[in-house]
Amino acid sequence: MLSQDYQNIVSFIRDNPSLSSKNIYDELNINAGYATLKRMLTQLIADGLIITSGKGRGTKYLVSPTYGLFRPVDINSYFAQEIDERKIKEGFNLTLLNEVLSQVSLFTKAENEFLMQLQKKYKSNTASLTDTEYSKELERLAIDLSWKSSQIEGNTYSLLETERLLKEKETAEGKSKDDATMLLNHKDALDFIIANSGYASPLTVSGIEDIHSLLVNDLGIDRNIRKRKVGISGTNYVPLDNEFQIREALKAMCILVNKKENVFEKALLSLLLISYIQAFADGNKRTARIVSNAVLIDHQYCPISFRTINSIDYKKAMLLFYEQNNISVFKDIFINQFEFAVKTYF
Repeated sequence: MLSQDYQNIVSFIRDNPSLSSKNIYDELNINAGYATLKRMLTQLIADGLIITSGKGRGTKYLVSPTYGLFRPVDINSYFAQEIDERKIKEGFNLTLLNEVLSQVSLFTKAENEFLMQLQKKYKSNTASLTDTEYSKELERLAIDLSWKSSQIEGNTYSLLETERLLKEKETAEGKSKDDATMLLNHKDALDFIIANSGYASPLTVSGIEDIHSLLVNDLGIDRNIRKRKVGISGTNYVPLDNEFQIREALKAMCILVNKKENVFEKALLSLLLISYIQAFADGNKRTARIVSNAVLIDHQYCPISFRTINSIDYKKAMLLFYEQNNISVFKDIFINQFEFAVKTYF
């Protein structure tokens, strides 16, 4: 998250484009020296929030075309507005896939360093575990992920009831059959990606469809790419409604993910874009969470359970991406949940 000083600089440049660093310093009146401002501008360029035009003393500063991806958003204030009051990008933004996301790093240098430190800790910790010990920890994470991913979708099983179901196949009294099936399907999908290392590398449309099929088995949900419109609760965002366009968007997403060298970017993009495209009649976010973990597991990175994320906070962060194509809040969730997974399971 940007500090207030950095936010003020970006906001000022957005409202006053094409000024020199000296003009910015004179007019913004920040509590820092000119040399400090220059360093801050350099950092904002590195983070992809601002760009320059011209050279030398003629250098001018502007907000980056990708600023919308990263600009800080007060999520509570944003959703204090009613659905019809929010100014949103109502339709699917293909440019986001084909142009914007391919030209930018999703994580700042500091964020990448933090994530890589956690990954090194994960590798160090797992190196000392026996195969049996590692499998036990992975099973614990799989139970938590199955529970939380299902809970986000309205499943009523508690974590303890989920553990009993997945370990002993004992259903909870008073719960629907579909709730149990959803949880068991999660376990099947997780077992599949663990058993088939490399399945999501490279990521393919058929691979995504296979994982979706496992997740919706026996739930009365169509398994193929949808051929009709779909609405999303809580937003006026309207996904693509043409089967051909949906498949093309999935292909574009796979190309984007496969081209990225940063594994964390691959995983985050899978989480966001499978949900955003809404290729299936139902089960899109569930599929996104499993595919994202498949990407992490394929590269020997720590998988994520999402256990401590509040379901409403998760949905709000995703809706913000749908409506504004802004990843700032969801990126924080991803980083926090990766940290939690490394420190909790391994």
